[in-house]
Amino acid sequence: MQSKFMRYPNGKARAVTFSYDDGAPQDRQLTELFNKYGIKATFNFTCSCLEKGNYNKQQIKEYFLNPGHEIAVHGAYHRANGNLRPIEGIRDVLDCRLKLEEMCNQIIRGMAYPDSGITQMGNFSSYQAIKQYLTELDIAYARTLGGDNNSFKLPEDFHAWMPTAHHNNPKIFEFIDEFLNLDISEKAYHARRIPRLFYIWGHSYELDRDNNWEHMEKICQKLSGNDDVWYATNIEIYDYVEAYKSLRYSANGHTVYNPTLYTVWFDVDSKLYSINPGETIYID
Repeated sequence: MQSKFMRYPNGKARAVTFSYDDGAPQDRQLTELFNKYGIKATFNFTCSCLEKGNYNKQQIKEYFLNPGHEIAVHGAYHRANGNLRPIEGIRDVLDCRLKLEEMCNQIIRGMAYPDSGITQMGNFSSYQAIKQYLTELDIAYARTLGGDNNSFKLPEDFHAWMPTAHHNNPKIFEFIDEFLNLDISEKAYHARRIPRLFYIWGHSYELDRDNNWEHMEKICQKLSGNDDVWYATNIEIYDYVEAYKSLRYSANGHTVYNPTLYTVWFDVDSKLYSINPGETIYID
């Protein structure tokens, strides 16, 4: 039986992404830092940050969209979904999405849970109910928090997407060193050859508050410039994973058809393959 593993674009086995919340004024300085190091990030905006005038349409385009970053939902009123009745949660997400799509002139499909998110439940809410209305509102993924760890795994459930670590995690540089030194080659133990992701989150205003912009730059320096790493936004990672999951195989696993619009890469018994949109290939 063949061993198959997804690979990111151009056959890479590791990816890095960042996610920053609230649409703070300091996000502009953070985008400049990310741009300097060729890093992609997702910025999760609330309606209130726009009402305060933090960014207008032109600034969103110039600072965030043109360099290739993503804008995502963070709730119209920054209310914890776990404490909202479904009708309130629906309104909070939908109002925010509508406003962001108007400001960005593009489809918004990503989200980071505001406040305590889904880490606590009140008003007899449930994760199942929240996931259902997010799915019906065409929210493809939602980032949660509270589980920093060095597994570097892709989520099993994209509506409960757990990042690797907050930028202030005391083990952040240990995690980075471990991530960059992972052996995912054909020599590695079979179970360790899965694709890996390093996902950092936080708030840009914390960098002013804690006076640690140098700390953030060091993180970017250590993670950037690696030819074996894909630097992507949250939605780019989601869309690529979904494209890989959409590949169609023959019963014996040797013929593969790609019905998506993405070129998809994968490893079969240590041999790298790529399959273009609409293409059918045969695996030796």
